[in-house]
Amino acid sequence: MNIESEIKIIQEFVDKGNYHAAMNISISALNECRRNKNQPGIDSFLDVIKGIADTMTEVFGQQS
Repeated sequence: MNIESEIKIIQEFVDKGNYHAAMNISISALNECRRNKNQPGIDSFLDVIKGIADTMTEVFGQQS
């Protein structure tokens, strides 16, 4: 798997506001890295998932 190209695809979904697809692709990529015992890939996709969650918090969270 080319991690950088997967992250680019995921970012395109985030940019369009399709967080569900972005999260699903990220989790699928994370699972592939787990199957292949690719810890750097796992760490990368955990960061991507956290970034998506942070973006969703900014977009949908309560504004004070």
